[in-house]
Amino acid sequence: MTPYGSWKSPITSDLIASGTIRLEQVAIDGTNIYWIEMRPAEGGRCVVVRSSKGQTVDITPSPFNARTRVHEYGGGAFVIHDGTIYFSNFADQRLYCQEPGGKPRAITAEGKNRYADGFIDHRRNRFICVCENHTDEHEPANTLMSIGLNGNESQALISGNDFYSSPRLSPDGSRLAWLTWNHPNMPWDGTELWVGELKADGSLRKVERIAGGPDESIFQPEWSPDGILHFVSDRTDWWNLYRWQKGHIEPLMEMEAEFGAPQWFFGMSTYAFVSSDNIICTYNEKGTWQLASLDIAAQNLKQIMTPYTDISYLRAKHGQVVFVAASPKEPSSIVKLDIFSGRLEILRRSADMVIDAGYLSIPREIEFPTGHGLAAHAFYYPPQNKDYLAPAGEKPPLLVISHGGPTSAVSSKLDFMIQYWTSRGFAILNVNYGGSTGYGRVYRQRLNGQWGVVDVEDCVNGAMRMVELGEVDGNRLIIRGSSAGGYTTLCALAFQNVFNAGADYYGVSDLESMRKETHKFESRYLDRLIGPYPERRDLFQERSPLNFVDKMSCPVIFFQGLEDKIVPSEQTEKIFRALRDKGIPVAYLPFEGEQHGFRRSENIKRALDAELYFYSKVFSFRLDNKVEPVPIENL
Repeated sequence: MTPYGSWKSPITSDLIASGTIRLEQVAIDGTNIYWIEMRPAEGGRCVVVRSSKGQTVDITPSPFNARTRVHEYGGGAFVIHDGTIYFSNFADQRLYCQEPGGKPRAITAEGKNRYADGFIDHRRNRFICVCENHTDEHEPANTLMSIGLNGNESQALISGNDFYSSPRLSPDGSRLAWLTWNHPNMPWDGTELWVGELKADGSLRKVERIAGGPDESIFQPEWSPDGILHFVSDRTDWWNLYRWQKGHIEPLMEMEAEFGAPQWFFGMSTYAFVSSDNIICTYNEKGTWQLASLDIAAQNLKQIMTPYTDISYLRAKHGQVVFVAASPKEPSSIVKLDIFSGRLEILRRSADMVIDAGYLSIPREIEFPTGHGLAAHAFYYPPQNKDYLAPAGEKPPLLVISHGGPTSAVSSKLDFMIQYWTSRGFAILNVNYGGSTGYGRVYRQRLNGQWGVVDVEDCVNGAMRMVELGEVDGNRLIIRGSSAGGYTTLCALAFQNVFNAGADYYGVSDLESMRKETHKFESRYLDRLIGPYPERRDLFQERSPLNFVDKMSCPVIFFQGLEDKIVPSEQTEKIFRALRDKGIPVAYLPFEGEQHGFRRSENIKRALDAELYFYSKVFSFRLDNKVEPVPIENL
């Protein structure tokens, strides 16, 4: 019998840091399939990879890094056309062209422009994309930009609004569609879908708004092969599919499910055309993604059975569908579906190691009561390790995870960071608190004006529910989170007296500082989540954990990237010093060279092991594995 938390696991920090990658942005070019791999073992470098005739090869040579910083979060970093790749390079943010077998060459000048979410207008020999210019130190300017493929011609096609995304060219090259929105909206609050005709010189005329507004979120406009514009809208509370033809908008499938997702990144895709009459799509029902085929004429949706519960970056061409997918037993993978045979083929796994099922915790989706007579959602993972049993009568510590965003969501996909904990004897509650996506617009809007209240309430009620069910130890409740989830963590520790320890990864502690210092994309995000500033400065102060250190009484460990532009390190350092001076057990690990989210393998490993070490000291359990100690003040 071995106490919970002390179990030795084959799912080590080394395995997670060096043996896993992140898979993003799928593209199909002819019979070849491309994607991006973010590799912690290479310092977080993003590499374009090609799969062709059963062979997988790297396309992006070192030290190039296919990653854009538009909106800071990036996405949509490369485009492929007839074997030639155009990509944004992280170090200088210039656009590069890489012809088959050749080396990358820059096609934009050095400067302060960043590029994302583009496509090739081959009829006019140009690249059209979102451009973000950082010449103005106050706030960068965003436009839709046309760039000649020879690199010596550029033209702003559309400007004047705060944000643009998703430029899409009609099949005949005559019309351009795009999304746009303005402060204080985020793209999941309200966006507009516009269409314009392209003149012979490539400029736009007869520009008109097709759909959207301040209270309607449009996602992923796409032209069908026969030139009909399709898009996803939440005009009926749920992100459903629509089309625009002959001046009218028609719903294709109305159901209580989400065919869209929050546009934190460029290049997201949840549907693709197999033909003018058939769409392959993925949709989310209560945290689980399904794959389906939609007969447009009959408006008939037929589910395609797969083992996957998380599906993204879906593309289709030439009878094949490619996407990133995962399940509770399978890590994220590049998956190809043959439409005619129904055969699934895994082209690349995010982790090559094979873990015995006896070490994997399979989650169950739970719905639990929360404030105001409402219900919230989460995935519960019990401790699981085939080699150990806990002493009779002992219940496991519970680690409550508050996800980032906060407009985001978690799924039941296999996450080795979660399994790192459950295989050591921790229970996990991964919470989709009010404000999360996947449950309709009303659920998503629960957080409006209530950030730091509803999310905290749901995490607390979720933890207490697991205690009531007898699943976990009510005296060993921990909350952890990163970014916005870090803010929820700190609020829970400052304004509630439920948790016994916490871990904050680059979380917000001072809302006023965030409002004044963060980047353009999120600079007005808090107008909805908290209130208008400075009119409601009182709320910004009342919801900032840094102002309520006197109410915090349990141990906390902090992790922070020193190059973070979204949550600057000064925030974390201030609250760390305040807790240290108060005499609370506290630890702080800063990481040179890291931004918002850790990408380097050595830092991912260090953070995981440090968090485990911290809990072992706080809750007095022995570690079988040797872990580098962490300086803990006041313990």
